[in-house]
Amino acid sequence: MKAFITKAAAAAIVVFARAVTAVRAIWPEEGLPARPCVYFANHSSHGDFVLVWTVLPPRLRHQARPVAGAEYWLKSQLNRFIGRDVFNAVLIARERDQRTEDPVTQMASAIDAGSSLILFPEGTRNQSDAPLLPFKSGIFHLAAARPDIELVPVWINNLNRVMPKGEIVPIPLICTVTFGSALRLAPDEAKDTFLERMQTALLALSPKPAGSGE
Repeated sequence: MKAFITKAAAAAIVVFARAVTAVRAIWPEEGLPARPCVYFANHSSHGDFVLVWTVLPPRLRHQARPVAGAEYWLKSQLNRFIGRDVFNAVLIARERDQRTEDPVTQMASAIDAGSSLILFPEGTRNQSDAPLLPFKSGIFHLAAARPDIELVPVWINNLNRVMPKGEIVPIPLICTVTFGSALRLAPDEAKDTFLERMQTALLALSPKPAGSGE
C-alpha cells in the first residue's frame, strides 16, 4: 500500500509542477548521460529540485536523488514522507555537530549505488541580484572522490517568480530547465579553477538579456 501511495504522490507532483509552470526542458545535442551523473543547478526557490526531477525522462527520474537539508525534510511526518519516500532525497545535516556521516561520503555512496544526484552548489537559495552565489566546495570534493562522474549543468529559469520567498500559493508562469553538456574534473585541477569552470558553464545556460546581441 505504501508503495502505491508513494507512486501516486510522485505522479501527482509531476502533474502539478507541469500544470503550474508549463515547464519546458531544453536538452544538449548529445543528450543526457546514460550512466549515473550529477545534475548541478542554480538555486532560487524551494521548488528547484522538483522542477529538475519533473522534466527528466522517467528512466532517469527514477534514479535521480536530490541532495537536500535534513532539518527541513525531517521536521514533520509529511515532509519525511515526501523527502524520504517520494524523492528518496540524500538528506544532509547542515549543522556540523548534528552530522553522523560526512556529506561527501553520503553523496558518493548514493552514486556508487547507481543513483544520479540533483545538487545545488550555492548551498542556499539565491535572494541577491547576482545571477549566482559563490559555489561551496562540496561539488569539488565529490568530483575528487569520484573523478569519473559526469557533471551536468542545469539552469532553472523563472521558478523564483512562481514561488517567491515567503509565498505558499504558486503563481502560474512558464519555466524552462536548460541542461548543458556534461563536464568532468580535469586531472590535477585546483579547487578554485574547477569551481570557476563549473560556475561559468552554468551561467552560459542562463537567458541572455534582451539586446545583448548573443
